[in-house]
Amino acid sequence: MELLAVFSPLVAFLIAGLFGKTIGDRGCQFVTSGAVILAAIVSIYLFYHVALHEAPYKTVLSSWVTSGEFSVNWALRIDTLSVVMMCVINIVSACVHVYSIGYMSHDPAKGRFMAYLSLFTFAMLMLVTADNLLQLFFGWEGVGLASYLLIGFWNQKNSANAAAVKAFVVNRVGDFGLALGMMAIFVVFGSINFDGIFSQAGEMAETYFTLFGYQVHALTAICLLLFVGAVGKSAQLGLHTWLPDAMEGPTPVSALIHAATMVTAGVFLVARMSPLYEYAPDALMVVTIVGACTAFVAATIGLTQFDIKRVIAYSTMSQLGYMFFALGVSAYGAAMFHLVTHAFFKALLFLGAGSVIHAMSDEQDMRKMGGIWKKIPMTYGLMWVGSLALAGFPPFAGFYSKDIVLEAAWADHSWFGEFAYWMGIAAALMTAFYSWRLLLMTFHGMPRASEKVISHVHESPAVMLGPLVVLATGALLAGMVFYEPFVAGHPSHEIASIHTKHENVDIDLEAEVEAPVVDEEEVASHIAWNRHAFWGESLMVRGENDTLEAAHNVPEGVKFMPLVVGIVGVAFAYLAYMFATGLPGVVVRIFKPVHALLFNKWFFDELYDLLFVKTAVLFGRFFWKIGDQGTIDRFGPDGSARASYKVAALLGRFQSGFVYQYAFVMMIAVIAIVSWFVFKLNPGLIVGGAGL
Repeated sequence: MELLAVFSPLVAFLIAGLFGKTIGDRGCQFVTSGAVILAAIVSIYLFYHVALHEAPYKTVLSSWVTSGEFSVNWALRIDTLSVVMMCVINIVSACVHVYSIGYMSHDPAKGRFMAYLSLFTFAMLMLVTADNLLQLFFGWEGVGLASYLLIGFWNQKNSANAAAVKAFVVNRVGDFGLALGMMAIFVVFGSINFDGIFSQAGEMAETYFTLFGYQVHALTAICLLLFVGAVGKSAQLGLHTWLPDAMEGPTPVSALIHAATMVTAGVFLVARMSPLYEYAPDALMVVTIVGACTAFVAATIGLTQFDIKRVIAYSTMSQLGYMFFALGVSAYGAAMFHLVTHAFFKALLFLGAGSVIHAMSDEQDMRKMGGIWKKIPMTYGLMWVGSLALAGFPPFAGFYSKDIVLEAAWADHSWFGEFAYWMGIAAALMTAFYSWRLLLMTFHGMPRASEKVISHVHESPAVMLGPLVVLATGALLAGMVFYEPFVAGHPSHEIASIHTKHENVDIDLEAEVEAPVVDEEEVASHIAWNRHAFWGESLMVRGENDTLEAAHNVPEGVKFMPLVVGIVGVAFAYLAYMFATGLPGVVVRIFKPVHALLFNKWFFDELYDLLFVKTAVLFGRFFWKIGDQGTIDRFGPDGSARASYKVAALLGRFQSGFVYQYAFVMMIAVIAIVSWFVFKLNPGLIVGGAGL
């Protein structure tokens, strides 16, 4: 069954890619959509079988790399974490495939687009079902390739080409960190298979290695390097600049890549490596701080944007920040819970925005919209569902997942956990404000588009609205349905005095200490794990780090604060965009420097352009003019050519055409040759001649 769930999109990609002209656009749409729908159905079955009945397993497909004692198999790891991600990927991808049939109906390259969507889906599935780091890296890079193709799909637009290149280059920075982390894992653990790594995590907890003359905690360094990869793929602060520019791709791409799947790869990576992160508290602190800052900064930028897709893109970046600071306080279940609910309501918002753009004749600027809710009531209602879920209003999914994330941050009882909580509260206030700003500017007020555009506003076809209904159902019900198993289930405590959490691996802890007597309490605390019933061994938390269990006992004020600030944010949006419509302009004039900072996205692009792009150009010009042309070419091939030319020109002077000159040259040559032989055979002549 798992083969159908994983490889159906690959088969569809090959058929559409190789035989697209033969089967036509309709054939490509049927094959790719049917394959991903089949994969989604099988994924739901696997979720029922594996997650709900606690029956994880592995399927070895073949031997992949064998070199001496090093061996890597091509295998599928089907556990709870994998099947949850498979359901998210395949269900959202199925909705996007079907939606694209209507949205891309006028595009001349529909078959190629559908093939790219299926390729991306397969790469993402390979990433989440990997049983080792090499296979994960294959899926990781495959996702990057497919995203490049999809972002730059409209390659006749220079802006789309630039956005695709930017996404590819920025992600390479993160991928370099991931590659270094993988290498460090192999050096420390001697394996890249997850079972081999996780079984040794306790043993390597106090391992150090020398780096640039400093003693570095091995697991902290490894986890930070892996996190660099996650920062790039999940658009966290610092490597986030590619995400808003990626909106140049078609709207279905935004929904699939930047809402539900690719950007969550970093969250999945950290969650998968939870047994290592649990022994690297400094790395977890960094994850928490970066996630909290990302949530806040992205929300501030979202307040000022006018492109409807960019507003939702910065909202995505902000919500990813929530997921990461949940991971940072060891609330892995809460992070995955928010990942699942976010996939539904954010994909709904992106596809809903696509429906608006479709109705408005490809207009994306909210300043040129307004007054259209009666013309597209279905889209309007579905956008309300997505916005209510995003803002965290009950009973929608975001209310359950966002709140447990914030409660877990508070329950961590650390300075960075409290910092993340308050940054998350501030982001929740701004999220509610810009969500309703989007709704009010897009659908309400007086029409600001031309009469020609307004006259053509119409509801999207059923093939586009159907997937929105499916996603809206998830945005409404996912929180209520999955809250209990994902985050409310009681953990079972696993404490063993001489064994790690993996029953099939025995480790003699006495060999690791010098004293013959082992402190049983210290050993127990060192390897005591809380294993939540639903997640099994796919997510592991050390007993003292289980903030998810403590989150259910935080004060009532902590629990209700997100809802209160959400209501305040909506109220301010109504005040500014429905009743006192001149207020935003007044605020902009009063806080002009702050508005300029936020509207220009904290000048990250300009700063990076100055520090990296222009600097790279200057260095490139220097090495081109001075290094290459001025040194290598001058004294290398160009210098040799010039020397050869000069010698040839000198010798050419003897080619005068006069016989007497040729005879003279021949005489000189004969004298030179004879002299050389004479002195070669009688070197004493030189000495004697010198004596004379």
